[in-house]
Amino acid sequence: MLDAAPLADLRLYDQSWFDRGRSGWFILLWWLVQAIAFPLSPHPFSGIRVWLLRRFGAQIGKGVLIRPTARFTYPWKVSIGDYSWIGDDVVLYSLDQIEIGQHCVISQKTYLCTGSHDISDPSFKLKTAPIAIGNGAWVASDCFVAPGVKIGANAVIGARSSVFSNIPTQQVCLGTPCRPRYPRQMN
Repeated sequence: MLDAAPLADLRLYDQSWFDRGRSGWFILLWWLVQAIAFPLSPHPFSGIRVWLLRRFGAQIGKGVLIRPTARFTYPWKVSIGDYSWIGDDVVLYSLDQIEIGQHCVISQKTYLCTGSHDISDPSFKLKTAPIAIGNGAWVASDCFVAPGVKIGANAVIGARSSVFSNIPTQQVCLGTPCRPRYPRQMN
């Protein structure tokens, strides 16, 4: 019932061990830059956003397109290969490393999540794991990609899918949980 005793005691929560990768003032500066410069930069001016991300430690290849409403928690934990696209309202919750290959598309409203909590720990301990997306992959609109997931090269993740486990190379995958359906073929 609703009035059962809670299993978690959030007063015990402690993430003092977690390394954000930069000092507090640098993180605050990034959040201000992202909150002001990203949404005010016109849609076609992706180069400005790429330049800013690089200044804050992101590794970004040539020809990358990033929309003004994309969000990066810690850009110094993000790597994006040449000619990849990051769509509107994509969230890169980069508590851990996020690696996106070359010629990838991460479509609008997708959430790449590298952090979660241990539901069996009364202190609700933070857990992180990297995400890796292979060359040529497409993660379609409004998908969720969980911590620790690897998406194989040239895979397609169908719209509104939730990816909780690794995805094989060159497969079209759909659903919640996301599963391979058939091989991806090119004309």
